Amino acid sequence: MPGQQHEVTFRFLAQPTDVNFGGKVHGGMAMKWIDQAGYACAVAWSGAYCVTVSVSGIQFVAPILIGDVVTVRARLIHTGTSSMHLAVDVLASDLRKNEQRLATSCVMVFVALDAPDGKPTPVPSWEPRDAAERQLQAHARRLQELSREMERLVDVQAGEGAQNSG
Repeated sequence: MPGQQHEVTFRFLAQPTDVNFGGKVHGGMAMKWIDQAGYACAVAWSGAYCVTVSVSGIQFVAPILIGDVVTVRARLIHTGTSSMHLAVDVLASDLRKNEQRLATSCVMVFVALDAPDGKPTPVPSWEPRDAAERQLQAHARRLQELSREMERLVDVQAGEGAQNSG
């Protein structure tokens, strides 16, 4: 039922097929897991097919090693008309030491569509429940404004490039 599940958690073991030549999970694999958990969270909230619009501020903080238990947590932090902003954290746990560490984090934006090749469709509104969620929502709004500024800057530079080429 849309508008009820605002968080999704995946858990699994990091496997030898996930690692690079240095023996650590490669960034592309972590990004795949982030996209999968984000998609699941966006669909669970909206009840609709969703597409990834952006990934902001991805940070690779600590390595993930073979045998680590990987936890990928995606949670809703802001909604627009058809968009959903999610905070996604990837945690790695060494079961032998009972230690958990933040490996990767980012903010993602998804848009709900009325069909796989369709148009944006409204999503249920989400409201923060506590101070921590209000802070995350404010962060999502700042990232949204930064993204708009970047689009304007790119449009201006693209227009200047066209003028200078003729």
